[in-house]
Amino acid sequence: MRALLHFTCEDASLAATLDQADNADTALLIVSGGTEIRSGAHQGMAQLASHLRRHQINVLRFDRRGVGDSGGVDPGFENVAPDIAAAIAALRHACPQVRHIYAYGNCDAAAALVLHHHNLGLSGLLLSNPWTIDEAAGQPLPPSSAIRARYINQLTHLTGWKKLITGSVDYRKLLIGIRKIFTSSPPLVPDALGARLGQCLAQSDLPVHILLARYDNTAIAFADAWTGPHFTAARRRANIHIDQYNTASHSFAGEADAAALRDFCLRVLRGD
Repeated sequence: MRALLHFTCEDASLAATLDQADNADTALLIVSGGTEIRSGAHQGMAQLASHLRRHQINVLRFDRRGVGDSGGVDPGFENVAPDIAAAIAALRHACPQVRHIYAYGNCDAAAALVLHHHNLGLSGLLLSNPWTIDEAAGQPLPPSSAIRARYINQLTHLTGWKKLITGSVDYRKLLIGIRKIFTSSPPLVPDALGARLGQCLAQSDLPVHILLARYDNTAIAFADAWTGPHFTAARRRANIHIDQYNTASHSFAGEADAAALRDFCLRVLRGD
């Protein structure tokens, strides 16, 4: 059964959609990234919710303050903790039989969950392509790791060499890209987003499952940050699991990519 819900967060009315499975004791809270509405890109989150409901998983999607059908002012992903807490309370009220609540987020919604998941009574986190880029700390867009990966991919395939040989490459752009690759990294900033994410993950005892779209720029940036000093302590934690899927689709659009995301969610939620 699919139903529309409304709940309050700091005097603002938030809109949500609940896909409720009969007598199911497990639920997934989907947190939207950016200013994306709760249906998701290409209706992806609505379709994911419908699929999980058919597999006996309750799913709640919601628009945070100032987004979509919700009132109030958008606080941004770094200040969305009250919205997430209010959504969890609404989910518990609507589905009192639920014993295990997991949360899923893509991109900056994944970062928001890492930053704010403590003390919410969650059973685990499902994250995809977590946002780690902090422009205020001097990190460029796109990140040099993504540029490097793109050139390596091109030069390991025949088409990339053909472009070089035939002169169809924009050499000005090529030189700019190469310069960015070899430009020294900005100094580590203790309170940069990556540092805070690494600290929060290192301090978490929850199962954390991360799915990366291998050729997506945001995922490439996270994979690069994951090997760096900000995540040294987190890498030692046995509760954090990282998988990769061969796609460039940031939102897992398209049937094959959507199926990979569905399988990822089901595997984690079922404990497979």
